[in-house]
Amino acid sequence: MKIIDKQIPVLRPYGDNLEVSYLKEVIDSGWWGKGQKVEEFEEKFAKMVGHKYAIGVTSNTHGQDLVIKALGLTGVDIINPTISFATTAVVPLWNNCTSNIVDVEKDTMSIDPLDVEKYKNDDSEMLIAVNHNGVLAKIDEIRKVFNGFILEDCAHSCYTEGAGLKGDVAVWSFQAVKTMSTGDGGMITTNDKQLADRCREMTWFGIPSTWSRTQGKNIGYSWDYEIESLGYKCYMSDLIAALGLAQMKRLPELLEKRRWIQKTYNEKLDKRIERPVWSETCQYYVVKVDSKIRNKLIIFLAEKNIHTSVHFKPLHLHPLLKQDRDYPISDVEWKKMITLPCYYSMSDEELEYVIYWVNKFMEQNEIIHT
Repeated sequence: MKIIDKQIPVLRPYGDNLEVSYLKEVIDSGWWGKGQKVEEFEEKFAKMVGHKYAIGVTSNTHGQDLVIKALGLTGVDIINPTISFATTAVVPLWNNCTSNIVDVEKDTMSIDPLDVEKYKNDDSEMLIAVNHNGVLAKIDEIRKVFNGFILEDCAHSCYTEGAGLKGDVAVWSFQAVKTMSTGDGGMITTNDKQLADRCREMTWFGIPSTWSRTQGKNIGYSWDYEIESLGYKCYMSDLIAALGLAQMKRLPELLEKRRWIQKTYNEKLDKRIERPVWSETCQYYVVKVDSKIRNKLIIFLAEKNIHTSVHFKPLHLHPLLKQDRDYPISDVEWKKMITLPCYYSMSDEELEYVIYWVNKFMEQNEIIHT
């Protein structure tokens, strides 16, 4: 097959005139900060995921940080999985908590309830359960061995049916390559009004939003306010919310394409390649090959202008986050993982091109994946 002369990325956002029209409405309105569009996005998003309250924030990371601060957790132990982005292990450190990183299950690569039971301690007050690649973490099983607060990280699971409903709070991501992309941004959702109110007031230094102070009857804009509690600056803007509303409108078609790519990979890739557990979002399409050839495959595909990645290097391998324990699953499995391209605008030709060269590589290598 002829080598194409353009790069096939591993992930890519998609937008067209729909997103442009939503943004133009906000630009023309003259209200670009937190306002009516954020309220609309929060309301519609909460309804979509089945929660009463939603708070728009600047990122999933800031959302998790706000939840920890709203709960007043400091100096406690927070359990999180080693196969995850840095957020889940680093945010506890921001709050002077212990980052208790545990191993994952071999099939889903999500947090292992057995390891939670093994490594929890008397100070373990929170657990961050990541729905890795959109596959729901086994929170029901975790609750049998852990009685603390569970934050469900739904960064990869927008939208998998039931996502966010097992934890005590859910935090979502709209980062540039997520299924719903706004460049960056996040959402906190919950049925706990007290927690929602506390998180919301912390998004802007404890100050009521400017928008909310324009909504009083017969008073116009109320400029006066009092800061009564410590807050931060991580509220969502109407520009971001406009993108979110547009992306939410097209979410079914975005997910349908990702699932079709997943199905095609599953059907056509070399049989020696281990497929991932089926994902309703297919945030990443992560296969496993023998660890002896994984890096060779990455280089081989790069030479064919196919971009791949690894999601993720185990967190416990980073110097800052090193733990004094064994990780028998992740230490073996992560060396086999490779993320293949999967995104809405991926053409049939590009998909067949990736499959052809992955399979060609496997034909040229005699190592059989086990």
